[in-house]
Amino acid sequence: MKALLILLLAQLCSASLVPEREKDPEYWRRQAQETLQNALRLQRLNQNVAKNLILFLGDGMGVSTVTAARILKGQLQHGQGEESLLEMDKFPFVALAKTYNTNAQVPDSAGTATAYLCGVKANEGTLGVSAGVTRDRCNTTKGQEVTSILRWAKEAGKAVGIVTTTRVTHATPSAAYAHSANRDWYSDGEMPPDALEGGCRDIARQLVENIPEIEVILGGGRKYMYPKNVSDVEYPHEEKHRGTRLDGRNLVQAWQEAKPRGKVAEYVWHRRGLLALNLTRADFLLGESCTQGGPGISWGLQSWKEEGNAKRCRVPAGGRIDHGHHEGKAKQALHEAVELDRAIGLATRLTSTQDTLSVVTADHSHVFTFGGYTPRGNPIFGLAPMQSDVDRKPFTSILYGNGPGYKIVAGERENVSAVDFAHANYQAQSAVPLRQETHGGEDVAVFARGPMAHLLHGVHEQNYIPHAMAYAACIGSNRGHCNTAARPATPLLLPFLSLLLLLLC
Repeated sequence: MKALLILLLAQLCSASLVPEREKDPEYWRRQAQETLQNALRLQRLNQNVAKNLILFLGDGMGVSTVTAARILKGQLQHGQGEESLLEMDKFPFVALAKTYNTNAQVPDSAGTATAYLCGVKANEGTLGVSAGVTRDRCNTTKGQEVTSILRWAKEAGKAVGIVTTTRVTHATPSAAYAHSANRDWYSDGEMPPDALEGGCRDIARQLVENIPEIEVILGGGRKYMYPKNVSDVEYPHEEKHRGTRLDGRNLVQAWQEAKPRGKVAEYVWHRRGLLALNLTRADFLLGESCTQGGPGISWGLQSWKEEGNAKRCRVPAGGRIDHGHHEGKAKQALHEAVELDRAIGLATRLTSTQDTLSVVTADHSHVFTFGGYTPRGNPIFGLAPMQSDVDRKPFTSILYGNGPGYKIVAGERENVSAVDFAHANYQAQSAVPLRQETHGGEDVAVFARGPMAHLLHGVHEQNYIPHAMAYAACIGSNRGHCNTAARPATPLLLPFLSLLLLLLC
């Protein structure tokens, strides 16, 4: 009898989680019919030439992260979460990209960046070079350089930009402009003597020299632009922020001096300076903060309640999804993903599908998961509604396959009910102890809207992405289909960008 009462109570609780409208079969039928009609309309393909290209890259934003971020977004809006829609969910075309590197089943961010920016798969740890380059070996680089879609666009007369919430010299954005046998050669201060003697250049130097007329560069890592031991402008007493360059060069000054005469090149190093700029009078913009993020940017978790202003250049989040996952801090990773989605929504409102191809994807996934038979509307950072049938302890829905969250207390798995598992810095439990959680090897999603978005469909090699985008914009080598006479003039987008690469590594 007692068991029956418990079962009845469980059924009543379960029923209360179901919105009233969803109990009506017609609700689901109407929804399916609306989706069907939308799908049928996609038969009229948008084959316009893309005047603008926007690439949003959520570093480490695997499919499980996308799903969990969707639920979080809905719950932040006081819904149950599962029924919510991310902005990227509204894109009509979706594909999967295979992320492996030429020498790695589970990839890193450098080899993947080379794939989706340069259109060529590469070895892990290498940037903007073919698989003929061996990591750390400078002497294998010459003649193996490959160019990116950013360069293709620049050569076609487009304005281009790089915006990241990590270092500008970090693996993902730097594949747009650099060629390096090692993703960690941020400045010459991080390079071994043999690489310097072999004539290889550091990534920060290549940012200034390789494509000198990138209109917008926003991100972090300014210490790599200054001579060794030069105090930071914002944190003059902190040694970790001091300059690292051995060649004594001030690359910010070099960047400004390299601009054509009569052009205005603005440099900012914090959010206040960025917002104070009159962007209509700036021809070039370089903004570098001291740490990972771009000017004034911190975790999406901390800035969720800030309102964006479409009249200003608001730098989106997204790059630090990866950092949150590596630390086992799912709350930080997922809030960052929600912030990225807000930026996607802003770009959607500011552009038209008639002339702008927008693509949202990830470089790789993580060993992040959530499960445990959670009921509808269960807090995404909450407990599963069951205990382990082995150690009789509760567990959070979110778990990692490996990482720093592995803890043994008194010879047993830590009892999570005794800790604040909803805290921003909580490290979710993992199966294998590691100081840093690892990437995952599964495919990642590719969302697309706008001209030629239908070219991104099915399952693709990751290096296909920039070729499809270039085809849509009539840039790069594959332009035989383009009618030059019918091509529209280069527009002005978000004051002065016609091709904006949002590389959120």
